[in-house]
Amino acid sequence: MKYTVILTIGNLLAGSVFAQEKIVMKGSDTLGAKMVPQLKEAYLAEGSKVNFEIAAEGSSQAFTNLLAGTCNIGMSSRNVKDSEQDSFTAKGQTLIEHVAAWDMIAVVVNKGNGVRGLTLEQVGDIFTGKITDWGQVGGKPGKISAYTRNTASGTYKTFQGLAMNKEDYGSSTQKMAGNEQIATEVAGNINGIGYVGLAYSAKDGLRAIKVGGESPKPRNKADYPLSRKLFYYTVGKPTGETKKFIDWATTSSAAAKVIDKVGFIPLVEAK
Repeated sequence: MKYTVILTIGNLLAGSVFAQEKIVMKGSDTLGAKMVPQLKEAYLAEGSKVNFEIAAEGSSQAFTNLLAGTCNIGMSSRNVKDSEQDSFTAKGQTLIEHVAAWDMIAVVVNKGNGVRGLTLEQVGDIFTGKITDWGQVGGKPGKISAYTRNTASGTYKTFQGLAMNKEDYGSSTQKMAGNEQIATEVAGNINGIGYVGLAYSAKDGLRAIKVGGESPKPRNKADYPLSRKLFYYTVGKPTGETKKFIDWATTSSAAAKVIDKVGFIPLVEAK
Protein backbone atom coordinates (compact mmCIF):
# COMPACT_ATOMS: atom_id res chain seq x y z
CA MET A 1 0.00 0.00 0.00
CA LYS A 2 2.80 2.40 0.93
CA TYR A 3 4.52 1.59 -2.35
CA THR A 4 1.33 2.48 -4.25
CA VAL A 5 1.02 5.81 -2.42
CA ILE A 6 4.60 6.73 -3.21
CA LEU A 7 4.07 6.00 -6.89
CA THR A 8 0.90 8.08 -6.94
CA ILE A 9 2.60 11.07 -5.32
CA GLY A 10 5.51 10.67 -7.70
CA ASN A 11 3.17 10.72 -10.67
CA LEU A 12 1.43 13.84 -9.38
CA LEU A 13 4.74 15.61 -8.91
CA ALA A 14 5.84 14.64 -12.40
CA GLY A 15 2.57 15.96 -13.80
CA SER A 16 3.04 19.23 -11.93
CA VAL A 17 6.55 19.70 -13.29
CA PHE A 18 5.35 18.94 -16.81
CA ALA A 19 2.57 21.54 -16.48
CA GLN A 20 5.08 24.17 -15.34
CA GLU A 21 7.24 23.49 -18.38
CA LYS A 22 4.44 24.11 -20.89
CA ILE A 23 3.65 27.59 -22.16
CA VAL A 24 0.20 27.93 -23.71
CA MET A 25 -0.22 30.99 -25.94
CA LYS A 26 -3.58 31.90 -27.48
CA GLY A 27 -5.01 34.84 -29.37
CA SER A 28 -3.91 37.03 -32.27
CA ASP A 29 -3.45 35.55 -35.74
CA THR A 30 -1.06 38.41 -36.56
CA LEU A 31 1.27 37.23 -33.80
CA GLY A 32 0.43 33.56 -33.58
CA ALA A 33 0.45 32.47 -37.21
CA LYS A 34 4.03 33.42 -38.03
CA MET A 35 6.05 35.50 -35.55
CA VAL A 36 5.49 33.55 -32.34
CA PRO A 37 6.08 30.09 -33.89
CA GLN A 38 9.40 31.33 -35.27
CA LEU A 39 10.32 32.87 -31.92
CA LYS A 40 9.51 29.53 -30.31
CA GLU A 41 11.88 27.69 -32.66
CA ALA A 42 14.71 30.16 -32.00
CA TYR A 43 14.09 29.94 -28.24
CA LEU A 44 14.20 26.15 -28.24
CA ALA A 45 17.34 26.21 -30.39
CA GLU A 46 19.08 28.05 -27.55
CA GLY A 47 18.53 25.04 -25.30
CA SER A 48 15.20 25.58 -23.55
CA LYS A 49 13.25 22.39 -22.83
CA VAL A 50 9.87 24.06 -22.37
CA ASN A 51 6.88 22.84 -24.39
CA PHE A 52 4.70 25.27 -26.33
CA GLU A 53 1.07 25.23 -27.42
CA ILE A 54 0.19 28.08 -29.80
CA ALA A 55 -3.33 28.81 -31.05
CA ALA A 56 -3.89 31.75 -33.42
CA GLU A 57 -7.64 32.34 -33.13
CA GLY A 58 -8.00 36.13 -32.95
CA SER A 59 -7.12 38.70 -30.29
CA SER A 60 -10.44 38.38 -28.46
CA GLN A 61 -9.50 34.81 -27.62
CA ALA A 62 -6.44 36.05 -25.74
CA PHE A 63 -8.64 37.57 -23.05
CA THR A 64 -11.28 34.83 -23.08
CA ASN A 65 -8.63 32.17 -22.44
CA LEU A 66 -6.66 34.19 -19.89
CA LEU A 67 -9.86 34.76 -17.94
CA ALA A 68 -10.68 31.05 -18.08
CA GLY A 69 -7.15 30.12 -17.04
CA THR A 70 -6.56 28.10 -20.22
CA CYS A 71 -3.43 29.91 -21.38
CA ASN A 72 -0.30 31.45 -19.87
CA ILE A 73 0.11 34.22 -22.44
CA GLY A 74 -2.55 36.01 -24.45
CA MET A 75 -1.45 37.37 -27.84
CA SER A 76 -3.21 40.53 -28.99
CA SER A 77 -2.85 42.97 -31.86
CA ARG A 78 -4.89 45.55 -29.93
CA ASN A 79 -5.14 46.96 -26.44
CA VAL A 80 -7.44 45.25 -23.99
CA LYS A 81 -10.96 46.71 -23.99
CA ASP A 82 -12.35 48.31 -20.84
CA SER A 83 -15.08 45.66 -20.69
CA GLU A 84 -12.47 42.89 -20.88
CA GLN A 85 -10.35 44.59 -18.22
CA ASP A 86 -13.42 44.82 -15.98
CA SER A 87 -13.91 41.06 -16.17
CA PHE A 88 -10.45 40.48 -14.70
CA THR A 89 -10.95 43.16 -12.05
CA ALA A 90 -14.20 41.48 -11.01
CA LYS A 91 -12.24 38.28 -10.33
CA GLY A 92 -9.58 40.16 -8.36
CA GLN A 93 -7.02 39.65 -11.11
CA THR A 94 -4.55 42.10 -12.61
CA LEU A 95 -3.88 41.99 -16.33
CA ILE A 96 -0.29 42.85 -17.26
CA GLU A 97 0.59 44.18 -20.73
CA HIS A 98 3.92 43.44 -22.46
CA VAL A 99 4.74 45.09 -25.80
CA ALA A 100 5.83 42.35 -28.21
CA ALA A 101 6.75 44.41 -31.28
CA TRP A 102 5.57 47.20 -33.55
CA ASP A 103 3.53 46.56 -36.67
CA MET A 104 2.18 48.58 -39.55
CA ILE A 105 -1.17 47.61 -41.03
CA ALA A 106 -0.47 47.53 -44.76
CA VAL A 107 -3.27 48.34 -47.18
CA VAL A 108 -2.75 45.94 -50.08
CA VAL A 109 -4.13 45.84 -53.62
CA ASN A 110 -3.66 43.47 -56.52
CA LYS A 111 -0.34 44.08 -58.26
CA GLY A 112 -2.20 44.70 -61.52
CA ASN A 113 -4.14 47.57 -59.95
CA GLY A 114 -2.89 50.98 -61.10
CA VAL A 115 -3.59 52.71 -57.78
CA ARG A 116 -0.35 53.39 -55.89
CA GLY A 117 -1.66 55.39 -52.96
CA LEU A 118 -4.78 56.60 -51.14
CA THR A 119 -5.51 59.20 -48.51
CA LEU A 120 -6.51 57.89 -45.09
CA GLU A 121 -10.01 59.24 -45.72
CA GLN A 122 -10.28 57.34 -49.00
CA VAL A 123 -9.18 54.13 -47.29
CA GLY A 124 -11.86 54.62 -44.65
CA ASP A 125 -14.50 55.41 -47.25
CA ILE A 126 -13.69 52.21 -49.17
CA PHE A 127 -14.12 50.00 -46.12
CA THR A 128 -17.26 51.75 -44.90
CA GLY A 129 -18.76 51.36 -48.38
CA LYS A 130 -18.92 55.06 -49.30
CA ILE A 131 -16.50 54.47 -52.19
CA THR A 132 -17.41 51.42 -54.25
CA ASP A 133 -15.56 51.79 -57.58
CA TRP A 134 -11.86 52.19 -58.34
CA GLY A 135 -12.71 54.96 -60.79
CA GLN A 136 -13.65 57.13 -57.79
CA VAL A 137 -10.05 57.13 -56.56
CA GLY A 138 -8.21 57.49 -59.85
CA GLY A 139 -8.03 53.83 -60.83
CA LYS A 140 -9.43 51.86 -63.71
CA PRO A 141 -13.24 51.61 -63.29
CA GLY A 142 -14.31 48.41 -61.59
CA LYS A 143 -16.31 47.43 -58.53
CA ILE A 144 -14.11 47.31 -55.44
CA SER A 145 -13.88 44.02 -53.54
CA ALA A 146 -12.88 44.87 -49.96
CA TYR A 147 -11.56 42.10 -47.70
CA THR A 148 -11.39 42.48 -43.92
CA ARG A 149 -10.53 40.41 -40.88
CA ASN A 150 -13.36 38.87 -38.85
CA THR A 151 -14.87 40.41 -35.74
CA ALA A 152 -12.71 38.36 -33.33
CA SER A 153 -9.59 39.95 -34.78
CA GLY A 154 -7.70 42.71 -33.03
CA THR A 155 -6.63 43.99 -36.43
CA TYR A 156 -10.31 44.34 -37.40
CA LYS A 157 -10.90 46.63 -34.42
CA THR A 158 -7.63 48.53 -34.70
CA PHE A 159 -8.12 49.26 -38.39
CA GLN A 160 -11.68 50.38 -37.67
CA GLY A 161 -10.32 52.91 -35.19
CA LEU A 162 -7.29 54.13 -37.13
CA ALA A 163 -8.76 54.28 -40.65
CA MET A 164 -12.53 54.44 -40.28
CA ASN A 165 -13.18 56.74 -37.30
CA LYS A 166 -14.80 53.68 -35.67
CA GLU A 167 -17.58 53.64 -38.27
CA ASP A 168 -19.17 50.34 -39.24
CA TYR A 169 -17.72 48.26 -42.04
CA GLY A 170 -19.67 48.32 -45.29
CA SER A 171 -22.17 45.50 -45.79
CA SER A 172 -20.38 44.28 -48.91
CA THR A 173 -16.99 43.80 -47.22
CA GLN A 174 -15.89 40.17 -47.06
CA LYS A 175 -14.58 38.85 -43.74
CA MET A 176 -11.55 36.55 -43.74
CA ALA A 177 -10.14 34.40 -40.94
CA GLY A 178 -6.55 35.62 -41.14
CA ASN A 179 -3.87 37.69 -42.83
CA GLU A 180 -2.90 34.92 -45.23
CA GLN A 181 -6.48 34.53 -46.43
CA ILE A 182 -6.81 38.25 -47.17
CA ALA A 183 -3.47 38.28 -48.99
CA THR A 184 -4.51 35.30 -51.10
CA GLU A 185 -7.89 36.79 -52.03
CA VAL A 186 -6.44 40.18 -53.02
CA ALA A 187 -3.60 38.57 -54.97
CA GLY A 188 -6.21 36.69 -57.01
CA ASN A 189 -8.62 39.58 -57.61
CA ILE A 190 -7.64 42.55 -59.79
CA ASN A 191 -10.27 44.69 -58.01
CA GLY A 192 -9.40 43.49 -54.53
CA ILE A 193 -8.20 45.52 -51.57
CA GLY A 194 -7.50 44.45 -48.01
CA TYR A 195 -5.31 45.08 -45.00
CA VAL A 196 -2.71 42.82 -43.42
CA GLY A 197 0.08 42.94 -40.88
CA LEU A 198 3.37 44.15 -42.33
CA ALA A 199 4.81 40.63 -42.31
CA TYR A 200 2.14 39.48 -44.78
CA SER A 201 2.36 42.33 -47.30
CA ALA A 202 5.13 40.93 -49.49
CA LYS A 203 3.12 38.04 -50.94
CA ASP A 204 3.42 37.53 -54.71
CA GLY A 205 0.66 39.35 -56.53
CA LEU A 206 0.25 42.09 -53.92
CA ARG A 207 1.25 45.73 -53.71
CA ALA A 208 1.31 47.58 -50.39
CA ILE A 209 0.17 51.10 -51.28
CA LYS A 210 0.97 54.43 -49.67
CA VAL A 211 -1.53 55.76 -47.17
CA GLY A 212 -1.49 59.51 -46.61
CA GLY A 213 1.67 59.70 -48.67
CA GLU A 214 3.62 57.23 -46.51
CA SER A 215 4.70 53.69 -47.40
CA PRO A 216 4.36 50.91 -44.81
CA LYS A 217 8.08 50.52 -44.22
CA PRO A 218 9.81 50.35 -40.82
CA ARG A 219 11.67 53.63 -41.39
CA ASN A 220 8.28 55.38 -41.68
CA LYS A 221 6.78 53.93 -38.49
CA ALA A 222 6.47 57.34 -36.80
CA ASP A 223 4.58 58.89 -39.73
CA TYR A 224 2.63 56.02 -41.24
CA PRO A 225 -0.98 56.50 -40.05
CA LEU A 226 -1.70 52.80 -39.53
CA SER A 227 1.18 51.93 -37.18
CA ARG A 228 0.39 50.01 -33.98
CA LYS A 229 1.84 47.96 -31.14
CA LEU A 230 1.43 44.20 -30.70
CA PHE A 231 1.07 42.74 -27.21
CA TYR A 232 1.51 39.78 -24.92
CA TYR A 233 -0.81 39.76 -21.88
CA THR A 234 -0.50 37.80 -18.65
CA VAL A 235 -2.62 37.53 -15.51
CA GLY A 236 -0.33 39.09 -12.92
CA LYS A 237 3.40 39.38 -13.33
CA PRO A 238 4.73 36.34 -15.21
CA THR A 239 6.84 33.81 -13.36
CA GLY A 240 8.90 30.75 -14.17
CA GLU A 241 9.16 29.65 -17.78
CA THR A 242 6.55 32.18 -18.89
CA LYS A 243 8.66 35.05 -17.55
CA LYS A 244 11.83 33.64 -19.08
CA PHE A 245 10.22 33.46 -22.52
CA ILE A 246 8.62 36.92 -22.41
CA ASP A 247 11.90 38.48 -21.21
CA TRP A 248 13.78 36.75 -24.03
CA ALA A 249 11.15 37.54 -26.68
CA THR A 250 11.02 41.25 -25.85
CA THR A 251 14.64 42.12 -25.01
CA SER A 252 17.11 39.72 -26.62
CA SER A 253 19.00 40.42 -29.83
CA ALA A 254 18.19 36.87 -31.00
CA ALA A 255 14.46 37.55 -30.74
CA ALA A 256 14.87 40.94 -32.42
CA LYS A 257 16.47 39.23 -35.41
CA VAL A 258 13.52 36.84 -35.72
CA ILE A 259 10.97 39.67 -35.44
CA ASP A 260 12.79 41.69 -38.08
CA LYS A 261 13.13 38.69 -40.39
CA VAL A 262 9.42 37.91 -40.14
CA GLY A 263 8.61 41.48 -41.13
CA PHE A 264 7.65 43.25 -37.92
CA ILE A 265 9.58 45.93 -36.05
CA PRO A 266 11.56 44.90 -32.93
CA LEU A 267 11.25 47.14 -29.88
CA VAL A 268 14.93 48.08 -30.05
CA GLU A 269 14.33 49.56 -33.52
CA ALA A 270 11.09 51.25 -32.57
CA LYS A 271 12.57 53.36 -29.76
